[in-house]
Amino acid sequence: MTTLELMPRDQFAALSLHEKNSYLQDLANRFAAANNRESTTLDKDALSRLRRYYSRRVWADLKLDEMGGGAINRALRSLGEAIRTGAIKDDVAAALMQETTPKRVLRTPPQDDAQLMFFVPTIYDAPIKDDVNLMDVAPFSLGKKANRGIIKYELKDCLITIEGGAETGLATIFDYDIFLNMVSYLAEEVQQYRRDEAKGLRPTLPPKTYRPNASHILKFCRRSDGGKSYEDLEAALDRLANTTIKVVNLSGGKRRQVDSRPMIGGYSVVSRTGANKIDTIDITIPDWVYLSVVRNEKNLPLLTLHQDYFLISSGLGRFLYRLARKAAGKTDATYSIKELHKRSGSSQELRKFAYDLREFVTRTQAFPMPEYDLSLQEGRDGAMLYMKRRDDSAPVVDEPALLAVN
Repeated sequence: MTTLELMPRDQFAALSLHEKNSYLQDLANRFAAANNRESTTLDKDALSRLRRYYSRRVWADLKLDEMGGGAINRALRSLGEAIRTGAIKDDVAAALMQETTPKRVLRTPPQDDAQLMFFVPTIYDAPIKDDVNLMDVAPFSLGKKANRGIIKYELKDCLITIEGGAETGLATIFDYDIFLNMVSYLAEEVQQYRRDEAKGLRPTLPPKTYRPNASHILKFCRRSDGGKSYEDLEAALDRLANTTIKVVNLSGGKRRQVDSRPMIGGYSVVSRTGANKIDTIDITIPDWVYLSVVRNEKNLPLLTLHQDYFLISSGLGRFLYRLARKAAGKTDATYSIKELHKRSGSSQELRKFAYDLREFVTRTQAFPMPEYDLSLQEGRDGAMLYMKRRDDSAPVVDEPALLAVN
C-alpha cells in the first residue's frame, strides 16, 4: 500500500470545516489512484471519522506542548509528534481502505459502445514468424506514458530487443491497439480475397497501405471520441513508427539470423477536421506483417483476442491476458513470478512487480479478466501464477485462425 503524505496536524486544525472536508476528499482520491481503488465520494460519517483522527493525541498525558525549551524537551516534542503522525497515517490509511473498493479490471465502455460493436471486426494479434511469437513477450512498454529505455529479452532460442525513437520513446501497450487494428484489417481483407478467389473471381491482393478514419480506429479500440483521444492517437502513431523490434534467432547458442522489424512502416495524415483534429490516415503495413498474413496458406498465422481486451485498464492486465491467450489457449498454463517479470519487460524491481501482480490477481477475484481465471499458487521456487480458461467463455477460433472460404 502506498505511503500517505499528510498535511501537518497544526495546518489541518487551522482549516475551516469545508476546507477540511475538501482536503480529505482530495486525499481519498489520491489514495484510490495510488492503490488501484475506485474513487469514492466520502459521506458525512466518513469525513467525521477522518477529522477525528487528526485531533487524536497519542502522547497527551505527557503534556509535551507545555514543556519548556532545551534540547531534550525539543527532542521529546519531536518524537511525540512523529508518533502522532505515524498513528494518524495508519488510521487514515485503514479508514480509506475501508471506504474504497478495488478498482475494476475492465474500464467502462464508451457511451455508444453497444451499437458500435456490431461494426467492429474480429481482433487479431501479431503474426507468428520464424517460431518467434510476440505474444510470448511484451513488445512495448506496459505503462501508459512513453518509456525512453530499451527492452531486452533473452529467451531460449532468440534475443529480442525493443527500441523506441530518441524523441518519441517506446510504443506502449495502449499504442499497440492501433497495431491490432492494422493486423485485423489486413486479416479481414485477406479472408475476403480468399473467398473471392474460391468463387472463381480474380481479386487483387490487399494493398500494403490502408487508410482508416481516426474515428474508426477509436471505435475499434473501444475508446471515446473526445478531443484528447485524437491527440493521443497521433502521439501513439509517432511512437509506433519509431519503435523497432530486433530479433536474433539462435541455433546451438550461436547467432543465426538477425531480423529488424518496425511496428508500423510509417504513417501520414491525409486530412484533418475543422478543429484540426486528425481525421484520415495512411498507415503503411510493414513487410514482416504483410508477408506473414498474405502468404498463400490455408491457415492464418494469427490468434484472436476477446473484444473486452480493449477494456482492460492496466498494462499489466493486458500483458497477462495476451500471455494467457497464447500459452493457456483452451486449457491452462503456469509461470513463475520471476519469469513473468522477465517476459513483461517491466522496469520495476522484482519485489514491486510481484506486489502489483498479486494486487491485480486479487482484483480479478471480484472482477474477472476476459476468458481466463488467475490465481497464485505456491511452487518449488516460490509463488506461481496459474492461468486457466473458463468453461463458460465464449468460443474463439483455434490457433492459428482458419481462413473461412464459403
